[in-house]
Amino acid sequence: MSRQILSIDQIRTEGQATTKLEAIREAHEILAGVGAVSAAYLPAMIEREKTVSTYMGNLLAIPHGTNEAKDEILESALSFVRYAEPIDWDGNPVRFVVGVAGKGNEHLDILGRIAIVFSDEDEVAALENAASPAEVMDILSEVNA
Repeated sequence: MSRQILSIDQIRTEGQATTKLEAIREAHEILAGVGAVSAAYLPAMIEREKTVSTYMGNLLAIPHGTNEAKDEILESALSFVRYAEPIDWDGNPVRFVVGVAGKGNEHLDILGRIAIVFSDEDEVAALENAASPAEVMDILSEVNA
């Protein structure tokens, strides 16, 4: 990968969304804002959610587009949004929404690195308590490895 997939400007510690759809839009907005995806990636993220929930457990959802939307990914990137109040994600509480755009086959590697961080309850607690995007960046630094 030529650049970091997550940088401090792709992290929001105070997300504004209150619904799953709004959270997906917020994740997409960050990815599009850094030039990682086109506008057409948003409908693909919503479509993916209709076929399979991107809820992963441990307060995490990882919305990403369908395989058919690969051409809408311009470069691999992540967006990270934390919510003060859990969002109802198909009956599951979500406080962290990590938008994923993986160029080529990079998405599997990226998803694996996110899963490692979120499988550790201490890391999840640290993310809940992080006071700033810089602290979140430190905790998630291994996703850029």
